[in-house]
Amino acid sequence: MNRRAMATHRSFLGICALILPLGLLPVLIGCHRTPTNDGATGQPSPAALAAVAAHPDVPRAALAGAIDTLFSDPAVGETRAVLVLHDGRIVAERYEPGYDRNTRMLGWSMAKSVTGVMIGLLVADGRLRLDQPAPVPLWRRPGDPRGEITLRELLQMRSGLRHREEADPVYDADTVRMLFLDGRDDMAAYAEAQPLAAIPGREWRYSTTTSVILADIAARALTDSRDPNLRRLAVADYLRARLFEPLGMHSATPEFDAAGTMIGGSMIEATARDWAKFGEFLRNGGVVGGTRILPRSWVQFMTTPAPGNRGYGAQLWLNAAQPGAHDDLFPGRAPSNLFACIGHLGQYVLVSPAQHLTVVRLGKTDNANRAALRAQLGQLVALFRN
Repeated sequence: MNRRAMATHRSFLGICALILPLGLLPVLIGCHRTPTNDGATGQPSPAALAAVAAHPDVPRAALAGAIDTLFSDPAVGETRAVLVLHDGRIVAERYEPGYDRNTRMLGWSMAKSVTGVMIGLLVADGRLRLDQPAPVPLWRRPGDPRGEITLRELLQMRSGLRHREEADPVYDADTVRMLFLDGRDDMAAYAEAQPLAAIPGREWRYSTTTSVILADIAARALTDSRDPNLRRLAVADYLRARLFEPLGMHSATPEFDAAGTMIGGSMIEATARDWAKFGEFLRNGGVVGGTRILPRSWVQFMTTPAPGNRGYGAQLWLNAAQPGAHDDLFPGRAPSNLFACIGHLGQYVLVSPAQHLTVVRLGKTDNANRAALRAQLGQLVALFRN
């Protein structure tokens, strides 16, 4: 099996993790690990050190060891790629066998952050307005209370729309129904048909369907056509011209449903290096190579805590304690302005402006192992000075 086929196969297995009973997963998924530390001394082996630059700005053995643990410790799941940039320079890069710098990997919910940037570009272009009712035709009918939902509230996950991100059994979750079951052919129609469960703006609720609504709004802002092919082309061309090409993200590939709506909550693939370019772009406040691509005010908006959750901004996670069952990053153990794109199964782009640091981790980690993965990523981040 070639690398492209293997990557597609493993992406399929990730989808299976959502919709198959957990008892079947051991039959489908195998993971071979090759220890890369010296069993006698506990020091990173030459193979582990080879993944780290000669002068990585931190103790080389410590950085190699932290990355090695991500690949060798079964408690953190399967790591497929790690990339560390400091001051814009790659200081460490390592891949699981079968993956390399040219392998596109699914970011899952990291796509939300790309969708948030796309909306910011459209706002900067004057095609959308942040604090006006979201331009969703279904909600514009007289007397429909959803007509009060603003673009800001959608971006901050405060729409008030009824939503279940996870459920038991999994096929009762709105996310799974939209992506794989009755909503899959027209995901925006499924998401936009949901009734209100709260007054818009009052409650924070994480929602993959909300990011698909944002992607539909973007398509409507770019074309009046309802033809799926024209909608797909309008969004793909806009992202390519306004974001992916200026950033050098040549591998970035968004996926679309049958109605031509970008699956903006979960389905964008890119190489680890290109995900790192996206993180660096945000770390630099929307500037690439001295050229401003996105207004700094939009990056500030995305990294400002949303009402109801100090640990979430606008399609980005922030380094503050989460309410309820949502996962923290590293509050109290890393700079307060650290933020992240986070995806299902342990995809991370960690961005720490105070440390001049961007860290990408891609792989497969089940929910039960996420705390161990975060702890190890926190140790890696802590190696770099504030």
